[in-house]
Amino acid sequence: MLKGKNIVMGVTGGIAAYKAVDVVSRLKKLNANVDVIMTKSATEFVTPLTFQSLSQNPVIVNMFDEPKYWEIAHISLAKKADVFLVAPATANIIGKVANGIADDMLSTSIMATKAKVVFAPAMNTNMYNNVIFRENVDKLKKYGYEFIKPGSGRLACGDFGEGKMAEPSDIVEYIVKLFTNNNELIGKKIVITAGPTIEPLDPVRYLTNYSSGKMGYALAKEAQRRGADVVLISGPVNIDPPSGVHIIPVKTTQEMFNAVGKHFDDCNVLIKAAAPLDYRPISVSEHKIKKEKDEIEIKFIKNPDIVEHFGKIKKKQIVVGFAAETENLIENARKKIEKKNLDFIVANNVLTADAGFRSDTNIVTIIDKNGSVVNYPLLTKEDVAKVIIDKIFAMIN
Repeated sequence: MLKGKNIVMGVTGGIAAYKAVDVVSRLKKLNANVDVIMTKSATEFVTPLTFQSLSQNPVIVNMFDEPKYWEIAHISLAKKADVFLVAPATANIIGKVANGIADDMLSTSIMATKAKVVFAPAMNTNMYNNVIFRENVDKLKKYGYEFIKPGSGRLACGDFGEGKMAEPSDIVEYIVKLFTNNNELIGKKIVITAGPTIEPLDPVRYLTNYSSGKMGYALAKEAQRRGADVVLISGPVNIDPPSGVHIIPVKTTQEMFNAVGKHFDDCNVLIKAAAPLDYRPISVSEHKIKKEKDEIEIKFIKNPDIVEHFGKIKKKQIVVGFAAETENLIENARKKIEKKNLDFIVANNVLTADAGFRSDTNIVTIIDKNGSVVNYPLLTKEDVAKVIIDKIFAMIN
């Protein structure tokens, strides 16, 4: 997949340097040629020999080491690179590059390259959110440098928050996209809803459904891969968000409705892949409901129908709906197209084996507003996402 591609990888001093070993290994398995430049502090975490063994190339640390070839190392690697990846990228290296400082092999090589430079930041959450660091990032983005968003969670220092270097698989996927992305959706904004919503009954209980969010996340990943600006509005799920996607977490159907409203006017496409609850309790108990009665009665009120509301007020936008049915699939899906003013709908019978909620596969029928009906065989949700984005691309153009 990356055969013939030259990737120069900078490794800076941070505990996440151990993940960089996996990144190099994965890139090599994709047949990329990888050259590694380490900062001196990075060698305190991982030895150069480790990267040399995996990359099968000499590892450079010191600008003044005896050259392995009759070339100036930082210039030859800068020219050689198709992509220059820095992972982990500390606040120090990002600050240096942002301010034109070139005082070691890595910063000098970055300054000398004309290749695309990609940083995978890794640092303490307070450093990551420091206003000076954020200004450095914004400055570099204006110059065309790219950043792979770090993850959130428990950091090596014990703090919780943003700052964990992205997972090796996500970093490698990002690099692969740089070489394979056809950029057909650049300049297009796509809003996607995913997952279930929840509606509280009391402080400890809530209603929800079986939606996993897998379809919506697959759509977000595919749209982003093709260059779209993707806003993913997600109910509670157990899926890591795709790299490069702007994710907005929500809980209730009303919260999802409000989030879509903030982004609908300037979007090109709305894909409503979520399964929001249609009803919510009229009132939520302030205290836990006790087991004092054999029966209880809860009254519900209808939630806003997200896709119907925005389908009816759309102007230039393409609006795509989903129909998760248990009977009369085609008939029910067609009714929704007309009632909700959809451009097309993706329908499936959730009772079919390997095609319902939480499954990694799906069997869908796509029906458009012109009456066209296309049945698809059992596909992974990633392949279904490709089919849907293909259809959207054809409609946009």
